[in-house]
Amino acid sequence: MSDALKPVVKDLIKKFKGEESEFRDQISVKIAAEHILEVCKTLKDNHIFEMLNNLTAVDYWPEQTPRFHAVYQFNSISKNIRLEIRVPLDGNDPALDSVTSVYPNMNWFERELWDMFGIKIEGHPDLRRILMPSDWEGHPLRKDYPLGYEEVQFTFNYDEINLRKPRPKE
Repeated sequence: MSDALKPVVKDLIKKFKGEESEFRDQISVKIAAEHILEVCKTLKDNHIFEMLNNLTAVDYWPEQTPRFHAVYQFNSISKNIRLEIRVPLDGNDPALDSVTSVYPNMNWFERELWDMFGIKIEGHPDLRRILMPSDWEGHPLRKDYPLGYEEVQFTFNYDEINLRKPRPKE
């Protein structure tokens, strides 16, 4: 861990009871969902993380507690450091507070999180689908989402698949 990042991680662990982990020299701090807005304010105001680059999620289904990790990726351009914040969420009714008041660019990222994973963003100014049609049912990046693929037709299964193909009505 870089010397510039040590006090930041130490502060987050102390203030928000976070858990630090490191993988391939990338530092990650896991915090509880109720602290995400305060963590963002602290990182921006106290530790000069000017950018929140990305927000995505990981689905650990069939696990339910936690089923998801929301992953926030921060950059401090002036200090030349990066930090990842992970927020574990239960699978039944995952929800997070909106951070658009601190980082306005998260508006579309939060909408994408809702659209693709079904993670509700509390306090979001305009939470609606962004990638899928508004009448779409389900959230396509969840691991339990049905694939809905079409079987490939070969010579050995031609007749079987041909029977199931939809035909225009005359």
